[in-house]
Amino acid sequence: MQQKINQQNNFFYMTFALVGLLVSSSLVEVMPQGILEYVLETFTVITFIVCLRSLRFDRRWYHFMVMLVVSWFIATLVRNVLDIKVMDLLMLSFMFAFFWGTFSSVARQILFVGHVDRNKIIGSIALFLLLGLMWSLIYLFILEFSPHSFTGVEPAAWGDNFSQMAYFSFVTLTTLGYGDISPVTPFAQVAVYMEAIVGVFYMAIVVASLVSAGQARPEDSEQLKPTEDE
Repeated sequence: MQQKINQQNNFFYMTFALVGLLVSSSLVEVMPQGILEYVLETFTVITFIVCLRSLRFDRRWYHFMVMLVVSWFIATLVRNVLDIKVMDLLMLSFMFAFFWGTFSSVARQILFVGHVDRNKIIGSIALFLLLGLMWSLIYLFILEFSPHSFTGVEPAAWGDNFSQMAYFSFVTLTTLGYGDISPVTPFAQVAVYMEAIVGVFYMAIVVASLVSAGQARPEDSEQLKPTEDE
């Protein structure tokens, strides 16, 4: 993987890994009880590894992300071995921090920086997927403290509800609003309409970034390009 992933294709690998994580979470209805969490954790680890390999060019974030992955792995082991429920909140916290760090690093590399190429376009898709995943985790946090905050979602472990909340998150992010899952508590409602607002502004920011990058002069692009030492 180290030989294949470079700065010309790293966001392709990252996007495929994020899609794989979302697809794996949808297996909840067909996997035997008790196996789903291990499948989801396995795909989460794979996603972490691919993201780390894709972000190794950004030294500012790389070491911090490694620390988060190690912390998540320890929390997962403690949760599975000792069955300590509070570890669920730590796992969600580390996952959110990792996806936020990944989002920040990718945005720094592709938004309003350098010329437009296929890798950066795919990177903008990865950013969109990361936004949806982060809000999925926010909804899972809400469910941990208030299990009846959403209609259409049964109280369960976060791994069992991950697919549903990811579905609801992307439906909200794209402002589709099917209505099969709805927030019923004030805090959940605030989180939902904030995601819808972010989704609208994200599209405007990406379009503005691609247009400005496409119009930038080559010498300007070289000056704006981030370096590994930053």
